[in-house]
Amino acid sequence: MEYTSRTRELLVHARRIGQPSADRYFSAVICEDQGRPLRTGERAVVTITVVDDDAPAYLASGQPFTIWGSRAGRGIISRRVFTDSGPS
Repeated sequence: MEYTSRTRELLVHARRIGQPSADRYFSAVICEDQGRPLRTGERAVVTITVVDDDAPAYLASGQPFTIWGSRAGRGIISRRVFTDSGPS
């Protein structure tokens, strides 16, 4: 599914921090920070949102990842932001 704001659903694949033999796929949403479609092979800064309690064990600054969606890609996490999106 592609959203009108250049946001897409996808899977993020990462290896567990400190245990590279363990890996996992996470459901995620990606938003292209530049707000325009990317061309094949183009580098970009994106925001990936993952809502999963196990994500911090796999996704940290400096950790490589791959994405699977309408296009495959790979990258390195530059920073993490934690939020409490649960009901109040």
